[in-house]
Amino acid sequence: MATDLIEIDVENPYPGAIDRAVAEISRGRVVGVPTDALYVLVADPFNLQAVGRVFKSKGREAIRSLPLAVSDTLMAEDLAKELNSRFFILARHFWPGALTMIVPAAAKVPLKVTGNTGRLAMRHAKSNALNAIIEKLGHALIATSANISGEPTLCTGIELFASMDGRIDLVLDGGSCTGQGSTTVDITEPYWRVIKEGAITEKEIAERLRGT
Repeated sequence: MATDLIEIDVENPYPGAIDRAVAEISRGRVVGVPTDALYVLVADPFNLQAVGRVFKSKGREAIRSLPLAVSDTLMAEDLAKELNSRFFILARHFWPGALTMIVPAAAKVPLKVTGNTGRLAMRHAKSNALNAIIEKLGHALIATSANISGEPTLCTGIELFASMDGRIDLVLDGGSCTGQGSTTVDITEPYWRVIKEGAITEKEIAERLRGT
C-alpha cells in the first residue's frame, strides 16, 4: 500500500483532512497525526483487524499494550473499570497535555489493546487534529508512538512519511512537533509510579498527589 500525506495547520486543521482521516480509520486503517508530544499512530481500538495493523506497521510484539487517546474525562470514565481520586487530580492539572495515565480497563476495551493485562493507558492530548478526529468518530483512538519499534519517535510529518511509507495509510503533516514525549504514570497500585518520564516531571506529579 502507498502512504498518502496531507499538509495541515496544526492549530486549525482543514476539515477535509479530518474527514479523510476519519474515513481511513473507519475502514480499519492507520493514520499518523501530530500532537503536543511528537507524532502518534492512530487507529480504531474496537476493530481487531485495525489493532493488528498497528502492531504490524510498528513491527511491535502483539503482547504489548497500546495507549488510547480520549477527548475528555467523560470518555476516559467510559473506558475505565474504575477511576480513583489520583486520576481526577492529575487530569484536572495536566489534561489536555503530555500525561498518560494507566488505569484498570473496562470490559468493553479489547484485551488485545491492553496486552492481555486488563490495564489501559490513556491520554488527552493537546492536539486540535487528534481531538477533532476523536470527536467526529465519537470514541477513543489508539494513539501509540509514531515509529518502528526500537527506533526514535518521529517529530515531523516528512520524517514519519519517509520512515513508514507503505506501512501506514495516511500522514497528517503538521510540520515539526517540538514538545517532549508524554510522561506515563501508573495509578493502579496503592503507590503510584512513573513508568516513563517525559514533558511532565515526577516532581510535578508528586506535588499534585501529595497526601493521596
